Amino acid sequence: MNQTIQELYERKSVRAYEERPIEPEKKEMIIRAAIQAPSAGNMTLYSIIDVTDQKLKDTLAVTCDNQPFIAKAPMVLVFCADYQKWYDLFLQHEEEVRKPGMGDFMLASCDALIAAQNAVVAASALGIGSCYIGDIMERYETHRELFHLPKYVVPTAMVVFGYPTKQQQEREKPVRLPEAAVVSENTYRQMEAEEYASVLSDRQGKTEEEFDRWLRAFCKRKWNSDFSAEMSRSVGVMMKEWAE
Repeated sequence: MNQTIQELYERKSVRAYEERPIEPEKKEMIIRAAIQAPSAGNMTLYSIIDVTDQKLKDTLAVTCDNQPFIAKAPMVLVFCADYQKWYDLFLQHEEEVRKPGMGDFMLASCDALIAAQNAVVAASALGIGSCYIGDIMERYETHRELFHLPKYVVPTAMVVFGYPTKQQQEREKPVRLPEAAVVSENTYRQMEAEEYASVLSDRQGKTEEEFDRWLRAFCKRKWNSDFSAEMSRSVGVMMKEWAE
């Protein structure tokens, strides 16, 4: 199998790292790989914040849903949807410039996430593990102040990197969904809840009763959680500000 494809199949989130730094030349390769990602109109509608200050890492470990491993990561990159640069430039050269809207935010967020995935794949090719931290979208006001973000720059994803411990290397990757549950041809196929439950229970290897208990706990931990509500609140604040 092609090496790149193999690495994509085998890549998994890494949350425990060896106590050694990422070599500067490898870090540079990862960041350069991120910037080589495709972007809408070749506008590069994102900015990357390289978090090297340990105090900042310690703060992020708390503000991003209390995850101590963030503070221990040798490399932390925050990918921000960024329309500020283009908006400021347009204002200098055009008399009438509309303010960025939700479509612009979605486009810039896609750019940021594509760049982040490039960084993740590049890191994997270098033997470096990574983990996405979606919680950077929480506590919008706090993170905006922490990074001195202007109005049209929004944290979309944070990725932490480091050399995985032996335990992390040997940890089995969680099983992904089968193609039939993800891919439809030409038109969207809405799965009935019972069918999707069957797919998930098969993947989990659970009986019907076990699956019911698992799903209830999963819903409470993920969907009905405080962090999920906070993420929606933060995005709502950001959307309101962009609309003003």
